Amino acid sequence: MLKNVMKIAAVGAMMLGASSMEASAFPATAQTGETVGLARGAPLPEGVYFVNTLSWGVRNTNPDTKLLVDIPVIAWSTPWTILGGNFQLLGALPNAHVDAAGGADNYGLYNPFAAAALAWDLGNGFGVSYLSGFYFNAGDKDIRVRATTWRQDFAASYTGDGWNLTANLLWGITFDTDKSVGGKTANGFNLDLTATKTFGKWELGLAAFGSTEYDTPNGRPKQKQFALGPLVGYNFGPVIMQAYLTRDVWQRNLGGKETRLWTRVIIPLWTPAAPAPIVTKY
Repeated sequence: MLKNVMKIAAVGAMMLGASSMEASAFPATAQTGETVGLARGAPLPEGVYFVNTLSWGVRNTNPDTKLLVDIPVIAWSTPWTILGGNFQLLGALPNAHVDAAGGADNYGLYNPFAAAALAWDLGNGFGVSYLSGFYFNAGDKDIRVRATTWRQDFAASYTGDGWNLTANLLWGITFDTDKSVGGKTANGFNLDLTATKTFGKWELGLAAFGSTEYDTPNGRPKQKQFALGPLVGYNFGPVIMQAYLTRDVWQRNLGGKETRLWTRVIIPLWTPAAPAPIVTKY
């Protein structure tokens, strides 16, 4: 059942994303909306997982700005617990291709990311998690944000009765590492929201996300947005796939509204030799 996504895809929810460059808020850390569709607060069965999220969007600037982002992740859900929480390690090498106003056409490796996370099962279908990690000032010079960023995620999920009701708050704090390219990078928050229900192998529901900056350089106006759209998923067993289509319903200082198509694949690479069935307990 796709209900199993609630456990397996918790790793995907930690996807260690790329920026939307100048075309999106929260430019130094996670791509806004990257954890939508996943039970970010749920603990994950022991194993090693590959998660890939690919998205392509167009923002209605003049001319339009197009952005392709690919986020490949390897995640290890360890057999260990810390303070009662499932301990996980994650790493990613995201890539982006920006086709921006003025003829810019840049692509390459974005800032690499490494993180650790804890997830707690609170019982009765509820779970919470905390992630802490860093985007490093590396990657291709035309793509990366030239700063090191500390990212923290605070998530809560309800996964009972086939539901996935999840809120994930992402907080980014940048540290200047190359002031020659414009100085301080903006800090901000993302909020990713999911409300889906499983029907056999199918998952249907709503994806939504918002972002806001609270600290911008050089007096630049704060960028903000909120987007939503439908989500569909299917469990091929063991491979899980999801897709969602989002559209900004409100934005400030981003130059226009964005429409974005997202796809995701989750593949278990290794699980213990005699694992317990990957099912929910609720």
